Amino acid sequence: MAVSEAELETLAAEVGRALRQRDWRLATAESCTGGWIAQVSTAIAGSSEWFERGFVTYSNAAKQEMLGVRAETLTQHGAVSEATVREMATGVLAASRAQVAVAVSGVAGPGGGTAEKPVGTVWIAWAGPAGVVATHCHFAGDRHAIRAQTVQRALEGILLQVASGS
Repeated sequence: MAVSEAELETLAAEVGRALRQRDWRLATAESCTGGWIAQVSTAIAGSSEWFERGFVTYSNAAKQEMLGVRAETLTQHGAVSEATVREMATGVLAASRAQVAVAVSGVAGPGGGTAEKPVGTVWIAWAGPAGVVATHCHFAGDRHAIRAQTVQRALEGILLQVASGS
């Protein structure tokens, strides 16, 4: 599924409108997307009203140092796991002044996949007033396509979080 930069920016603008309606701010914790969620968000004029901050925590050390992901979580489950993205999401929320946060970690390829976690495996978590929600995704395509689909799904999930008030 090809997702264009324009489509992502349109979706980010929707996120911004929804966040402004609640007077909420967004924080991001990104691994496999390398800051792309923050980039499309801040590409929107006026995003300083609703985008609070973003962390690119590509290494396990960064996940631990910046977001408080526990070493035990990474050892037991790996960076690409529900447990890790949940800790990333709660960590970025705690490290910010945002009311909602998103965290992503995945295997974008072309290498790095395993039988248990093939290329295209992505975990996304959203944190807000009602707690944390996480989802497992498997995206197809090359590295760019997998990352773009991750950004799209992350933004769609933020919209759902804001709409539900959680």
